[in-house]
Amino acid sequence: MTDCPIVKSGAKSKFLAALYDAADVLAAVIAMIAILLVFFVRAAAVDGHSMEPTLHDKDRLLVTAFLAAPRRGQIVIISPERNEHHKPLVKRVIAVGGDKVDIFNGGVFVNDHKLDETYLPEGTVTNVGDLFPSGGDYPFTVPAGHCFVMGDNRGVSSDSRFQAVGFVGQNDLIGRVLFRFWPR
Repeated sequence: MTDCPIVKSGAKSKFLAALYDAADVLAAVIAMIAILLVFFVRAAAVDGHSMEPTLHDKDRLLVTAFLAAPRRGQIVIISPERNEHHKPLVKRVIAVGGDKVDIFNGGVFVNDHKLDETYLPEGTVTNVGDLFPSGGDYPFTVPAGHCFVMGDNRGVSSDSRFQAVGFVGQNDLIGRVLFRFWPR
């Protein structure tokens, strides 16, 4: 009978050791998630209807903070200082520095090729906006280090076609949308 207390004590210490190991793993996972969320990705929300039908008002997005040079077609988050409402904007990159942009007959042309914008509702007509009210005109070339962005809901989008946003500098991009996580 003297062996029983030793066995119980040994089992108890093994259980506590396993519990401490699990707590260490859990703490490491929480720390890694915190580092990931602080330095690499963040959550953002769509505010408004300018990206419909692709994204909807109040959709929640996971955004990477690391943004290499933006590429055509990417959905990006733009700094709130870039618009009159002082809210981050969610827009699609249409053209990058050096690209020639033209809008006519309701279509968007980049480098003399009409964009195949399958993400737009059928029959969408794109208007030119007021980007060049002082006499400038389409086509134009996007300055180096900048991009030209538009919302997918062209009729209500405040985007690069308008002076309030204009060409967006790469430094004004907060990140690139990875995916929508809510609602699914």
